[in-house]
Amino acid sequence: MLLIRVLVVDDSILMRTILTDVINVPGEITVVGTARNGLEGVEMAKKLSPDVITMDVEMPKMDGITAVRAIMKEKPTPVIMLSAMTQQGARETMSALSAGAFDFVPKPSGSISLDIDKVREPLLEKIRAACRVDRDKLRCLTGDLPEKAKPMKANAVKARKLVVIGSSTGGPGALERVLTRLPGDLKAGILVVQHMPAGFTRSLADRLNRISEIDIKEAEEGDAILEGRALIAPGNYHMLIRKGLSHLITLNQEPPVHAVRPAADVTMKSATKAFGDQIVGVILTGMGSDGAFGLKDIKDHGGRTIACDQKTSVIFGMPRAAIELGCVDRVAPLGDIANEIVDMVKGY
Repeated sequence: MLLIRVLVVDDSILMRTILTDVINVPGEITVVGTARNGLEGVEMAKKLSPDVITMDVEMPKMDGITAVRAIMKEKPTPVIMLSAMTQQGARETMSALSAGAFDFVPKPSGSISLDIDKVREPLLEKIRAACRVDRDKLRCLTGDLPEKAKPMKANAVKARKLVVIGSSTGGPGALERVLTRLPGDLKAGILVVQHMPAGFTRSLADRLNRISEIDIKEAEEGDAILEGRALIAPGNYHMLIRKGLSHLITLNQEPPVHAVRPAADVTMKSATKAFGDQIVGVILTGMGSDGAFGLKDIKDHGGRTIACDQKTSVIFGMPRAAIELGCVDRVAPLGDIANEIVDMVKGY
């Protein structure tokens, strides 16, 4: 078995040493080099051609976001951001993902996390997944989108139709490609389940809201499902639709499903009880199988379903699981999914 070669970029010598110890797995993963800042990281990425890079955000000379942009332009390589669990850290992480970073792992205790071993297993899991990604897919998801002016809307209209989207690894970039192409007057509400830790989903929602015609916010208890508005499940909370005619959001911290919370399966199965056959279910990129049975539930209740194709999925696990379950009406490239959603909503 070939060793997975990792480059560690962090301005703290202590963090570089600890990360090297955490990442090295004899016979499987090895740290081939370390860099003190983004500028060194870009140069060492070209020199060493690592399989995966771990990247700090705040660094002198060149920060992590700028380094990610340079790496994606010059030598696309999967980058896993190590992010502080702060509001500023969350915003910077979203920028790095938009710039082309593969994924991120929150540092447990700020910039200098001596307890980084607490996140060793998710970090190693993401390194293993990152080394298998097609690097051309990293390149195709990069690029900053301009902010969009929101179209004038009449009074809020409670949705009678619903779009439910599930995504995981690679999801922030994929959601950007889908949600920014939906019209502000879409005659459906939208629920989004993105696998992401607590503290980061609000920054994701805020960023997507700035560059989309539809309104996008992190879901809160009691939110109404409105036409032309997307609600993103908060990290560490399942998102469901409260029973009754009002179609309001409710959140809970019941046990994880498929080892994740929020889980797309939970939201999708709840949605069919409230909206019946008036649902479009969508599965985007991600590891695992979350969303497959939720999509089947939507299909079994007469709804319509879409999965991202293998060619444009950063990780094809979740779409593949749904397709193999035989519950997908349309397998589409990422760039076509917004149009598919609009057509299916209109077709009801």
